[in-house]
Amino acid sequence: MKAILLAGGKGTRLRPLTVHTPKPIVPILNRPFLYYQIDLLRHVREIDEVILSLNYQPRRIEEIFGEGEGLGLRLRYVVEPMPLGTGGAVRYAGDALTESVVVFNGDVLTQVDLGAVLRLHRQRKAKATIVLTPVENPRAYGLVETDGDGNVKRFLEKPGEDEIACNTINAGIYVLEPDTFDRIPKDTAWSIERSFFPSLIERGETFVAYVYDGYWIDIGTPAKYLQVHQDIMAGRYAAPPFAGAPPSHAWISPDAKVEEGVEVQGPCFVDEGVTIKSGARVLPYSVIGRHTHVEEHATIDGSIVWPNGWIGPEAVVRGAILGRNCHVGRNATLSPPAVLGDKTIITDYSML
Repeated sequence: MKAILLAGGKGTRLRPLTVHTPKPIVPILNRPFLYYQIDLLRHVREIDEVILSLNYQPRRIEEIFGEGEGLGLRLRYVVEPMPLGTGGAVRYAGDALTESVVVFNGDVLTQVDLGAVLRLHRQRKAKATIVLTPVENPRAYGLVETDGDGNVKRFLEKPGEDEIACNTINAGIYVLEPDTFDRIPKDTAWSIERSFFPSLIERGETFVAYVYDGYWIDIGTPAKYLQVHQDIMAGRYAAPPFAGAPPSHAWISPDAKVEEGVEVQGPCFVDEGVTIKSGARVLPYSVIGRHTHVEEHATIDGSIVWPNGWIGPEAVVRGAILGRNCHVGRNATLSPPAVLGDKTIITDYSML
C-alpha cells in the first residue's frame, strides 16, 4: 500500500525560515519535520512506500532522506513540473496506483490512528474518507458538515454565524480510491478540497468522515511552529526526548558545554555542540540548536534558535525564532513575534 505526502508547497507562511529550508525539513527540536510524519505512517504495516510529492527545492529533501534507508519503508520522489494544487498533485503522484492510498498534507502533525481510519474506509466501502478534527472557534475555518451516519454532506468556507452547524474542519488526511482520480484534470492546478471532494458529494458517492479529537496542529505559521515545540516539551505530543520525561525536563546534550553559573529552567532543549557561558539564562520552552554559542548574561526565553547561532553578551531573545547562522549582538533585544531568516545579523543594542 502507498501513501502520498503532499510536500510541494513553498512554506510562504513560515518565511523567512523557508527561503533556504523547504518546509518538510524545517527542524522540530533537532529532527526534520518530515520524520514525524513518516513515523506516523510507519505504524500502518500495510504501507510499504511513501510517495513524496514535491515542487520546492526537492533536492534538499532527497539529500536528507534518500530512498528511506533505515526508515522501515521506501521513499519515492515525484517532482511536479509546476505547482498543481492539492488535487493536481494527488493525480500526478498517484496516476499509476490501483489500490487505496493514504494522502497526507505536508503541514500536519498529529497522532491520529491511521489504522482505524483505514478500517472505517473499508467497512463503509468508501470512495474517499476524510479525517476531521473539532476546533474551538469554527468561524476561523472552513467547516465540513456530516450527517448522523458520518457521511460528508458539504464544505463551508469561512461560514457566517447563521451557517455554523458543526465545529469540524478538514485535518488534511485522507484515504482515497484511485479510480476517482480521472475526474482530476491532468497537469492542471486543481484543489482536492474545493473541486475533487465536492464532486464526490454531487455524484452521491460514499464519502465518509473519521472524527479525531486528539492532538492535531498545522505547523505552517511561526506561532504554530513555536506551539509545536511547547507541546512536545510539555508532553502534549509524545516525541523523544520528552516522551515519558518528568515535567519541566531540561534536555541537555552530553557534549554541550554549559559553564557554572548558567541558569537553566526546563522544559528546554540544548543540542550537541552548544556552548553557554556563565551568567546566561535558558528559560522554559527554549530550543538551542547545535553548535550555537550563547555569551555571558544572555537570556533565551521561549525561543527557538536554529544551529550555528551566536547570541551576544546580555542579549535577550524572547518568544522569537532564529534561522541558521544568525548573529544577535551585545545587549540586543528580540521580542515576539520576531522571526529571523538564515544569516541575519542584529547589531549591538538593537531592539526588534
